[in-house]
Amino acid sequence: MGFSPVTRPRVISDFEGHWRVTRAITHADGTVATFSGEAAFEPDPQGGLDYTEDGMLSLPTGQSMRATRRYLWADDLSVFFDDGRPFHQVPREGGAAEHYCAPDTYRVTYDFANWPEWQAIWDVTGPKKAYRMVSNYAPAAL
Repeated sequence: MGFSPVTRPRVISDFEGHWRVTRAITHADGTVATFSGEAAFEPDPQGGLDYTEDGMLSLPTGQSMRATRRYLWADDLSVFFDDGRPFHQVPREGGAAEHYCAPDTYRVTYDFANWPEWQAIWDVTGPKKAYRMVSNYAPAAL
């Protein structure tokens, strides 16, 4: 998917529900880890969504393990870590955002051009981190 704007900006309710997630994490040395699972965006009492992700992470060594993560999405598409710390804000039309976590920088581009399929591409750089993480989302059949 290449980035291009969509005709209608995304709102929090667009994300509610269950999504299939596939992800490739390509490290600077060329090794690739993959993730396959599901993300659920469930309403929370503050009017946002509770994002939970669960699936299998396959490492370049051949090992596989269960992986989970959780974020909180506010009504204005601000994303917070599960402990309430701010992470970044999703651009409503798609596009770039970033998060600095000393000493590393996390830059993301959201692509909503093929909605309801969408993509988040993270480029992570720092003294000990260098990888690109491409996550693809598609509505999950229930």
